[in-house]
Amino acid sequence: MFGIIRPCRHRLGGELAAAWQAHLCGMCLSLRDDHGQAARLATNYDGLVISVLAEAQADGVPQRRAAGRCALRGMRKADVAVGDCARLAATVSLVLATAKIRDHVEDGDGALARPGVRGAATALASRWAAASARSGQRLGFEVGVLTEAVSRQAAVEAAAGPGTALLSVTEPTEAATAAAFAHTSVLAGKPANAEPLREAGRLFGRIAHLVDAVEDLAADRAAGAWNPLLATGADLAEARRLCDDALLGIKLALAEAEFRDARLVHTLLAGELARSVHRVFARAAGTVAPPERRHEQASAPLAGCGLPVAGLAALAGLFSLRHRRGCGCCEDCCIEGCCDCCGEGCCDACCSGCDCSC
Repeated sequence: MFGIIRPCRHRLGGELAAAWQAHLCGMCLSLRDDHGQAARLATNYDGLVISVLAEAQADGVPQRRAAGRCALRGMRKADVAVGDCARLAATVSLVLATAKIRDHVEDGDGALARPGVRGAATALASRWAAASARSGQRLGFEVGVLTEAVSRQAAVEAAAGPGTALLSVTEPTEAATAAAFAHTSVLAGKPANAEPLREAGRLFGRIAHLVDAVEDLAADRAAGAWNPLLATGADLAEARRLCDDALLGIKLALAEAEFRDARLVHTLLAGELARSVHRVFARAAGTVAPPERRHEQASAPLAGCGLPVAGLAALAGLFSLRHRRGCGCCEDCCIEGCCDCCGEGCCDACCSGCDCSC
């Protein structure tokens, strides 16, 4: 469900783009260092918002360390975020990835329907659940709040039918993201920020859930799969209204919180989140063509983590957590690394007409 904020580096500018990359890589490396190579599959674009929020509130200079070359950075070195900010983001991402694995296993999706892969994935989910509970305890964060919210989702979906309010379906997701956002204030030592950030997190969870539903609407309708909009009978206009209201609510909530440096927070949770909502609904309405999607494959270092390579590749495809989608300024038609606004070279064919001057 997470992964809707994918900012264009051109719009971020050099300093904020470097900070965004530092939080993404910091979360990924925290997952590896604390939970093993396989846990890096839980890295996702939205999880880093937790790290960004915690660091933006904390006093003092942001914590960074030099990281070596990585294939996902084009074999470049980087300064990455470290400390409790990155660990909290990693913990939250691991909990939600665990839920996602179990959901795919229960549904028998793709390769996870095979007995060998199914068993390995179930064992991995159990290890991650225990690991996230331990890391959450060290951070003073009760991950049971997240797991309880996730566990309620299936019952909520089963009870949904025509006429059911969309917000009743999104409530478990809202509760989980609210708890994660609020705990960033605890890490930063800013207790007065807890309630406004809890509200911002609740509304972010609402948007994430609805955007995911809209993105999957056509495929779910064709496959006869469950989708909040199909189940409740709500239309795109209602979903868009709820998202727009939530975007405004997030801006108001952030205005009530105190930040040391709010630039990246506001860029991601105001500007980039609004652009993501616009793009998804524009595609659903047929006014923007969907992007070509290319998924990352499991990297070689993960092969020794105890899960079969085939299982890792299957999980990577099912998660789609590290997949590369185009930058926002090109309506997601540029593959990251192709366009000047994303780092290297330029593809005239796919970037023609975009507003990033490439």
